[in-house]
This record gives sequence, C-alpha cells and structure tokens, in this order.
Amino acid sequence: MTDTSALISRIRTALTQTDPAAPLYRRLGTALIQVLSAEGLKGGQTLPSERSLSATLGVSRVTVRRALEDMAREGRVRRRQGAQTRITDRVQKSLSKITGFSEELLARGSRPGHLWVSRQTVLPTPTEAMALNLTAQDQVVRLVRIRTADGEPLAIERAAVPQSILPDGRMVEASLYAVLRQLGAEPVRGAQRIRAGVMAPVEAELLKAEVGSPLLIIERRCYLADGRPVEFTETRYNGVLYDFLTDLGA
Repeated sequence: MTDTSALISRIRTALTQTDPAAPLYRRLGTALIQVLSAEGLKGGQTLPSERSLSATLGVSRVTVRRALEDMAREGRVRRRQGAQTRITDRVQKSLSKITGFSEELLARGSRPGHLWVSRQTVLPTPTEAMALNLTAQDQVVRLVRIRTADGEPLAIERAAVPQSILPDGRMVEASLYAVLRQLGAEPVRGAQRIRAGVMAPVEAELLKAEVGSPLLIIERRCYLADGRPVEFTETRYNGVLYDFLTDLGA
C-alpha cells in the first residue's frame, strides 16, 4: 500500500462503527471489507502485515489472523505461508452470451493467460462423441489447460472440437474462439449446464487452493449457424474466485 498509515487510520475508524456485540474478529473483517471497497483498491495490492495491523489497531494477532482467514475463504484476499496478504479481484463471467475465456477477461480489464496441460488429437470419449454428434471413430482435438487471470490460476479447462473443424490443436495458442473465427467456424449459439463440486487433491494443486474448496463446473456445448456442434468444453472454476452473472428479462 502506498499510504499504510492512512489506510490503518480508516480501518480503525470503521472498526468503531461495527456492531459491538459481534466477535472482534468479525468486526475487524467487516471494517476491512468496508475500507477496501470504499478505497477502490485493486487486486494484487497488499495489505499491511498481521503484525502491523495488530500493533496499530490494538488487537491480537489471533484476531487479525481469523479476520483475514474469513476474508480468504470468501475470496476477497489471497494468503500464502510466509507471504503478504493480497487483495483478490473476483472475476465475473456472463452466462447470457457466448464469450471465450480470453475475451471475457480482456473485456473486464484483466490479463488472460494459460498453462498448457495437453493438446492432443484423439478418439472422443463417449460424452464428447454424444455432445459433438460424432461416431466413436471420429477424432477430436482435445485441449486441456489451466486458465489464469493476472497470473493467478482460476480454472481447469478441457475443450474438445471435431478435427474436421480444427485440424490441429497447435493452431491454438491463446484464444480458441479467435482460431475458430479465422476458420469460419465461430459458434453462434450454445447451451450450458452448471453444477457444484469440491476440489480433489490434483485439482487443488493445479489451482493453488485447499483440498475440498468449492468448484463451479460448467459444461458448454456450442453450435455453428448450420446447427453442427463445434465445441464441447468442461471448465472447473475455483468457486472462491469466480462469480457468474446472467441477465433476466422482465
């Protein structure tokens, strides 16, 4: 923070305005959230240390730690052993239109990125074959990667596209939809199914999260203008960091 003393002063003031009947760590968490929201602080910025907050606010380090742990569970900050506590921007994804991951993040001012796990041309799984209206002998390009925003892992994405549409997975470096657009195969409509889950050890390791953390799992099927299926994707989002939005008509 550029002005730690001013920030702590505002936190101290906000703390005096919280419910005196609530536990102190919850009051501190409420005060922190109010100040961070009012200041418009962005993701990636750091908070004062536990030691500094404890000493200047006159509360125990246990109280500070519990407040920050609650904020971390809500996805408001990210904490790592031996590192500073950083503010986290929750990423919001619209469910009302077809948009690729990269385009979605760019539109919200975040920097999209990815780490490739695999790019293979393989026979489809039964689920992929059914979703893409393929036979068991038709091949698909399967793209598996970790999707990131501003360098932080957000989701594990597994996309399958018929090889008849996407000849080689190596054509995709950043945006699958940008490549499909170049091939004249951009999706025009789609359907999504959402379910909840919890992270297994492998998923938690890939997403730098705790085992058992919440997952939001979206299966998406997209189609060309002539009705042919073009994409089947399962994406497992870190539920602590991702919000989904949809527009509702009157």
